[in-house]
Amino acid sequence: MAAWARWCLRHRLMVLLLWLGALLGTAGAAGVQGSAYSNVFSFPGTESSRALERMEAAFPQRAGDTDTVVWQVDEGRSVRDPAVRRRMEAALADIAELPDVGTVVSPYQPEGAAQTSRDRRIAYAEVTFTKQAFELDGDDIRRVIDRAEAARAEGLRVELGGQAIEQAQEPPAGLSEAVGLGAAAVVLFLAFGSLFAMLLPLVNAVFAVGTGLSGLVLLSHAVDMPDVAPLMGSLIGLGVGIDYALFIVGRHRKGLRAGLTPQESAVRALDTSGRAVMFAGGTVCIALLAMFSLRLGFLDGVAIAATVTTLLSVLAAITLLPAMFGFLGPKVLSRRERRALAERGPLQEEAPGGTAVRWARFVERRPAALAAVAVAVMAVLAFPAASLRLGTNDQGNQPESQTTRQAYDLLAEGFGPGFNGPLLMVAELPGGERDQRALTRLVTRVGATEGVARVAPLPAPPRSTTRVIQVVPTTSPQAERTDRLIDTLRDDLVPRAERGTTMEVDIGGATAIQKDFAAVIGDRLPPFIALIVGLGALLLLVAFRSVVVPLTAAVMNLVAAAASFGVLVAIFQWGWGMDLLGLGKEGPIISFLPVIMLPLLFGLSMDYQVFLVSRMHEKWVHTRDNGRAVRAGLADTGRVINCAALIMICVFASFVLSGDRGGVMAGIGLAGAVALDAFVLRMVLVPALMHLIGPANWWLPPWLDRRLPHLAVDPPDEARRADDDPGARGAGEERALVGDG
Repeated sequence: MAAWARWCLRHRLMVLLLWLGALLGTAGAAGVQGSAYSNVFSFPGTESSRALERMEAAFPQRAGDTDTVVWQVDEGRSVRDPAVRRRMEAALADIAELPDVGTVVSPYQPEGAAQTSRDRRIAYAEVTFTKQAFELDGDDIRRVIDRAEAARAEGLRVELGGQAIEQAQEPPAGLSEAVGLGAAAVVLFLAFGSLFAMLLPLVNAVFAVGTGLSGLVLLSHAVDMPDVAPLMGSLIGLGVGIDYALFIVGRHRKGLRAGLTPQESAVRALDTSGRAVMFAGGTVCIALLAMFSLRLGFLDGVAIAATVTTLLSVLAAITLLPAMFGFLGPKVLSRRERRALAERGPLQEEAPGGTAVRWARFVERRPAALAAVAVAVMAVLAFPAASLRLGTNDQGNQPESQTTRQAYDLLAEGFGPGFNGPLLMVAELPGGERDQRALTRLVTRVGATEGVARVAPLPAPPRSTTRVIQVVPTTSPQAERTDRLIDTLRDDLVPRAERGTTMEVDIGGATAIQKDFAAVIGDRLPPFIALIVGLGALLLLVAFRSVVVPLTAAVMNLVAAAASFGVLVAIFQWGWGMDLLGLGKEGPIISFLPVIMLPLLFGLSMDYQVFLVSRMHEKWVHTRDNGRAVRAGLADTGRVINCAALIMICVFASFVLSGDRGGVMAGIGLAGAVALDAFVLRMVLVPALMHLIGPANWWLPPWLDRRLPHLAVDPPDEARRADDDPGARGAGEERALVGDG
């Protein structure tokens, strides 16, 4: 790493120009090519997937997105009143003439006769666009919204629902990222007190994430990538991009204060913290790429997006940062620090009574009590996770102020809770009339089943042997009773109908797809967790030549994940604080969220473990004193880890503003996990346990030591001696950190 750092310093202008070229080049190419995101939401082998495949073969999908305009009149009036009808027909006629609107099916037309509620107070029209929602121009969608809302009058309420309408309501693109960067800038300035030191991690993140997101736009033409992938890529990229740079910048500033030249300090920073950054980034990427083991196409694109932004963050940290160090020289320190260095010479990093040192000594004196408190806190927070229920969130979970939520509620009020998530019974009838009669009998039985509001056959194309029956439950798509109804249809009614016929029936629809997806995730989650935890532990075993360190890290990762999901369940599933935070209505945890969050959580937890333990390991190798190593490692890295955690929390929490329910859940879950991991686990529980375990922390059987490959996270011996030897430059720093014992 030292040679690499020197090369980047010597060729700093070339490095900067290469990064500028990568950022501007990918951005330009992405602007020309545009995106081709596709939500390939399928998992072969499930019943809902078979139903979807049959429907796609028999009923080619309409080219565009279908949204709804819903209206309601006051009590005692009817949507068929002449004044209401004239007003809504005029509005719908105008909407039909707007750009990218294909067809509008009104309840006042014969084909839309069923689009009026029984009490005639609620009706809806279907607006089918010529493109999918993500392809539509935002201004065109807003024209539809404005014209529909213009039809509102006294006693006439008009709302709009659907994916395109929801998309138009989302905050401006980049708002959450901008807020996260702003909050991170404040934390960095308070931590460093230097404008240039504050800007370095932000510049690192902007170059890495900006290049990564533009690259993802281009990659979307080559691989299936869901539209949520860029959001998740920026979420993890901003967090790790700033944090990785923070660790290296902090080590560089420490070297400058110790009296090293800017070049010497930059080389040492990259040779110490740079190694830990590469190792930590590698563990994050391995955890993310483990998502491919789930064999779910929808998640492969998310894994690619997060891996790309993480790799670019690491690359920027070990190339762009040293180049910027070369340009800035001693200006990475504040003016006050430079003036003090010139007047008084090399400064001690921490005074003997510093907060970090006092905390490290406090943990050493009371490890058992602090460990017990930390375990109790994590156990209480993890308790709600036992009630975790995976499912889907829809527009019914959005805040009541949004028109999509109000349209959802109006449709549920007028047509029943199950109207927003009907089931589809897809039947293949190769046996002709005999199968048709069997289907008729099946439809009759389904209609009489408890939990079914109504059953309606959908129009079939000519000469097709496929029939689709819409089954509307009496309960909402997220209700557990709806899940039980699907099980009843599949396990009890449909098998009876197949006897003596060649008819094949599958239960599908969006609600059934989400139920099957949650079941698949639930089945594959345990081996997936075992894989990423095991790989992380194996890497730590090789890096630190210890059995205890990877085992404790694995347990800490599981504890942090359980507590994080406990927080999510309490907020989003139980509804604690939802109104206060303006997050809408409670519901199940989104099915794919655990698979996306867990590798990120384990990767980020491993980051803090690596940065904390690598410094302890340096001291252990040099002194062979466990208490001193743990104490010095905690004091030396505690402030930086806490600062890094605050930045992560700010970045992740800012995604509450993303407008995407999955992004909001992931942001809050990751922010809570980072807070607990850094402030409770790494600052309290891990060092307390290491004090209790003693020198056994670093035990490794000789036979295993001989067989394991060597992976150097610590700097070479000569660099470590230069950094740690009390007789070397900056010796007062070591004495201040560890004191006299």
